[in-house]
Parts: sequence; structure tokens; C-alpha cells
Amino acid sequence: MQYTLHTPLTKEALAPLRAGDTVLLSGVVYTARDAAHARMAELLDAGKPLPFDIQGAAIYYVGPTPERPGCAIGAAGPTTSGRMDSYTPRLLDLGLACMIGKGKRSQAVKDSVVKNGAVYLAALGGAGALMADSVKSCEIIAWEDLGCEAVRRLTVENMPLTVLLDAHGGDLYQSGPAAYLAAAAAGGQ
Repeated sequence: MQYTLHTPLTKEALAPLRAGDTVLLSGVVYTARDAAHARMAELLDAGKPLPFDIQGAAIYYVGPTPERPGCAIGAAGPTTSGRMDSYTPRLLDLGLACMIGKGKRSQAVKDSVVKNGAVYLAALGGAGALMADSVKSCEIIAWEDLGCEAVRRLTVENMPLTVLLDAHGGDLYQSGPAAYLAAAAAGGQ
């Protein structure tokens, strides 16, 4: 199935999604990688607010390249999501609804996705220019000193994504290979 979603995201909007579905995401998406996640944890530990409203938010694990003339952003391909796993359950508990990246996640993240009715979506790795085409505006909102890892507010339109982890425990990294092997076995008979 293909779904069209707009941020901020609600549990009700995410509930129909299943691992393997495709999504066209529009609205505000925040960028944050390793260094930004560490700083967010420091803020939370100090009892201070995050630089953006986490409730219903989507975070894209990306460190975009400088924008080209006439473009809102440079290449914007995903980074490996597992590096944010130690921070993710806490953010999900605070209301984060969606993570965008690539790669497998820890069991703690999978459990927290289910517990919080959230999703983890895949952006196309190696297709940073394609992902950048969905970005209509880009503004640094926190920690400019981090360079490409600064937190940015992106406005995206119809960003093409695939559901990797759904709110029901579905995991495309498990079901995808199993479906492929079943299809290959059936085709070989």
C-alpha cells in the first residue's frame, strides 16, 4: 500500500502502516545525527527543552551537503540509523513519531516503536539527489557549529519512503528476506 502523510504525525495516521508499505511524506522534518542527538540528551538531562517540538515530529538522520544554486539543500541521503539507537527510545517516549534513515535498529528501538505507536522509515541510500528533490526549504535551527550535523528544519513535499518498522512489530529486515526466499522457492518448483 502507499500512504500520503503530513507532519505532525499522529498514532492514528501511523496505525494503518505495515512494514513494506510506501509513504509520501510532506510537512516539516527535522535533521539530526549523532552529535545533535548527544546534545539533545544533554538538554533533556539538564531539564531544558529541545530546539523543536518533538510531539508528532519526524527526524531524518542526514547530514546534507551544501546546497547547489537554486536548490534548498544539497544531496540529502540517509546515514546509518543504528548510531542513534541509544537515544531513540527516550525521544519516542517524549512523542517522536517517525525516524527516517537506513539500516537495522536495536531491539530496544523496535520495542519502543511498538510501545509508542511510531514508525521507522527508509530513505533511499545512495540517492541523496533524489531525496533532496523533495526538500522545498531548509533552515538551521540549532547547533550551527556542528556543520552538516546541525539540526535543520526541512519542509518536504512527497518525500518517497518505505516503512521498515511499523507500530505493530513488523520489521521489513525480517519479513522482506523471508518473503523473497519463499517466492524464490515457489518459483523454483
